[in-house]
Amino acid sequence: MNLPVAREGLPFILVFLAAAVLAAIWARSGGWGARTALPAGLLMLTLFVVYFFRDPERRIPADPDVVVSPADGTVMSVREVAGEAAGTGFTGGTATRVTIFLSIFNVHVQRAPLGGRVDGYDYRPGRYLPAWRDEASSENEQASLALATAEGPVVVRQIAGLVARRIVTYPREGDSLERGERIGLIRFGSRVDLFLPPEWAVTVGAGDRVRGGETPVAHINRTGE
Repeated sequence: MNLPVAREGLPFILVFLAAAVLAAIWARSGGWGARTALPAGLLMLTLFVVYFFRDPERRIPADPDVVVSPADGTVMSVREVAGEAAGTGFTGGTATRVTIFLSIFNVHVQRAPLGGRVDGYDYRPGRYLPAWRDEASSENEQASLALATAEGPVVVRQIAGLVARRIVTYPREGDSLERGERIGLIRFGSRVDLFLPPEWAVTVGAGDRVRGGETPVAHINRTGE
């Protein structure tokens, strides 16, 4: 059974909770008063960290031709890019890039958009530009997970943002994934780029809010028409 919070968040939660308890003991020894503000503030921070690392269950769509969102957040853009920019599986030609921005208030656990085999994993250190800037896709710290699916290549790229300083990716090359399965998270604000074959019909647009593992973002075109 999955925890209600991502396991990577447990150390942060325990540290803030311990600090809140110690601050409460200190405040009580002095008769509370103005000292109450410190444990109260630390408790609020603890609750926010729990909220940030929440990991809710999701209802995966039954339609096998649906590509689900890899992340919670707001769609920034949908555009055609060079295949080389997408990475493994897209050499030559073009790909459709769906960019999703995650604020600090979004769930930060990412999920597989389709079932398939991990065809490649690539981590690149980089800058920490604001995630909403287009150049963040090429210049920021990032991890790319390439999936070989029955219908074509798919790449999920986790991109660190201005506040984010840690990308976690669970699967590695050769692993098999189910659609909607958890694949990692990015701490404290970030961006996720999803690259799809250009013939697949994208069903979201800029400004749409999506939920990882649940919201359909594209439909597989099996006929190529």
